Amino acid sequence: MTARVLVVDDILANVKLLEARLQAEYFEVLTANSGQAALDICARERVDVVLLDVMMPGMDGFEVCRRLKSAPATSHVPVIMVTALDQPSDKVQGLEAGADDFLTKPVDDIALITRVKNLARLKALHDEMTMRASTTQQLGLGPQALAKALRGESGRIMLVDDHPRSAARILEALTKSHDAFVERDIQNALMKVTQYSFDLLIVSLSLQGADGLRLCSQVRSLDRTRHLPIIILVEPGDDARLLRGLDMGVNDYLLRPIDRNEMLARCKTQIRRKRHGDFLRTRIEESVEHAVTDALTGLHNRRYMEGHLRTLVEEAAASGRPLSVMVADIDFFKKVNDTCGHDGGDNVLREFAARLKRNTRGIDLACRMGGEEFVVIMPETEMERAQQVAERLRAMIAAEPFKINGATLASVTASVGVATLEGPEETPESIFKRADNALYAAKREGRNRVVAQAA
Repeated sequence: MTARVLVVDDILANVKLLEARLQAEYFEVLTANSGQAALDICARERVDVVLLDVMMPGMDGFEVCRRLKSAPATSHVPVIMVTALDQPSDKVQGLEAGADDFLTKPVDDIALITRVKNLARLKALHDEMTMRASTTQQLGLGPQALAKALRGESGRIMLVDDHPRSAARILEALTKSHDAFVERDIQNALMKVTQYSFDLLIVSLSLQGADGLRLCSQVRSLDRTRHLPIIILVEPGDDARLLRGLDMGVNDYLLRPIDRNEMLARCKTQIRRKRHGDFLRTRIEESVEHAVTDALTGLHNRRYMEGHLRTLVEEAAASGRPLSVMVADIDFFKKVNDTCGHDGGDNVLREFAARLKRNTRGIDLACRMGGEEFVVIMPETEMERAQQVAERLRAMIAAEPFKINGATLASVTASVGVATLEGPEETPESIFKRADNALYAAKREGRNRVVAQAA
């Protein structure tokens, strides 16, 4: 994959070295020699990953990172701190500023490319989810909604480690801020993370008689756990397995001996990132649902009905199975609005939709076309059966009074038109038009009745 990487360092030789390494892997590279220059570039151009030097005059890397992460437009741009400092306190300070990872000078080529690719992949996923809706308002990404979703730093963590003393020390540190659980067996761990909701999985690569990377691979391959953050615990010098883990999608790692503060900071970062991703995915699912659902009644809307009807007609025509369409309209609905107001009319529409759903099977599709008109598509239903369903619905509407704002309205009735697929040459438009014509015939004949129309 390729990405736009911004290299920020006040020493030109360092910039040129990183630029050459990244361009050799076909990354597009931008450069800046100061913190302010980096902020200016990020404000006006798309950047996928920032490689940020810590020790710079004027504005150091920690402050640049804080400003990037606090600005809505750049808060989700991954930042890798590149530094000669290798103290745990420096890493913790960077992670608290919002840094996503650290590379220590001199930078290892394999680690550099692997980390950049990993974070660029996460950024691409975030961008894809965000662009599935045309505006942040459609996604529900207002500052208050997002802040609420990210509220609270504690999470539910599964630790997989079969070294009793090591597991006990890690668990002791985690349980002061999180709900943490330890599991020694990888199969039990896999079963639990698929059955219960966890915010983070920590896996030791020093398991006796088991392969921690295999567990990570299995977690990544399952739909339920595909987005679960994973941190691996690695022994010094085990670079080959570390890089394999990062390449398969592990989010972060900790080198033994583990520094408590660094571990807590990295856990906090991963849990926060997961909650943000979950928030985005939920908003996308809701926006898709809203696009095909009538907000007032909860039924599918006309847009969804038209596409689904076309599919069902094609399937029925190809298989020779029956298909019927029922169109129902509330009689004299304008009088309901005039008498009870639009709120009362909305109550009638909602109750009508509820009765319509109760009167249909699981395979039937109930929709609101708009106004007071509703449609039910009935697969594998012949004309006689469709008429029986329509008559039952009509009788149910007429027999049971509608309650409006505490008052009872007994005069609600409905007219219904029914049509059935007549042959392989039938189109969605023709069957719907016949059902609609049957509805108008029911209106002309006095309303509160069912009329069926054949081809």
